[in-house]
Amino acid sequence: MPKLASVIEAILYLKGRPLTISSIAEYAGCERDMAEEGLIELMDEYAHREGALEIVEIDEGYCLQLKSGFHHLVDTLIPLDLGVGALRTLAAIALRGPMAQIDLVDLRGSGAYQHVQELVRLGFVRKRRQADGRSFWLQVTNKFHQHFEIDQLPTIPQKAVEPSSIEANNVEETGISGSDEDENSISEKTTTTTSVEIPP
Repeated sequence: MPKLASVIEAILYLKGRPLTISSIAEYAGCERDMAEEGLIELMDEYAHREGALEIVEIDEGYCLQLKSGFHHLVDTLIPLDLGVGALRTLAAIALRGPMAQIDLVDLRGSGAYQHVQELVRLGFVRKRRQADGRSFWLQVTNKFHQHFEIDQLPTIPQKAVEPSSIEANNVEETGISGSDEDENSISEKTTTTTSVEIPP
């Protein structure tokens, strides 16, 4: 019978999304404390490997993911395949951002939660916790502008927010490493402006 750490590795690989300790324990058929010990052992093993994968903890739980040093291969080997719903959610964030996730859900429905998770994973959206911890600020990244060759977006007026509430020092940021680089650091800026329409 395989050791628990290997079972947890298989679970994270097969589920393909972040899992909480409780979920891991349920799938592995063991107690929570045993799952936690197995996960710690697995994370320690990965920390000493010179491979392309790693086990990390994010807001949603623990996941098996590609190390940041290999992210450039994603664009080369995996073509972008976003559904219509995710594209519309991305357009809403692009035109209204930075916007609160709760406002996005009001606009796009509960399916926006899954869209945001996918867009953050792809590096098109930054997700930063608000200072009061009640929601997240969402904003498109430089990767979005580069990928879609958009230099400047039209803006939609929205309720003003306190600048201090979205400062990086007051929020917890999640997403793909390197996606929040300053636009001035991009060596080649695109000049094509693409109009994006938000559906009703």
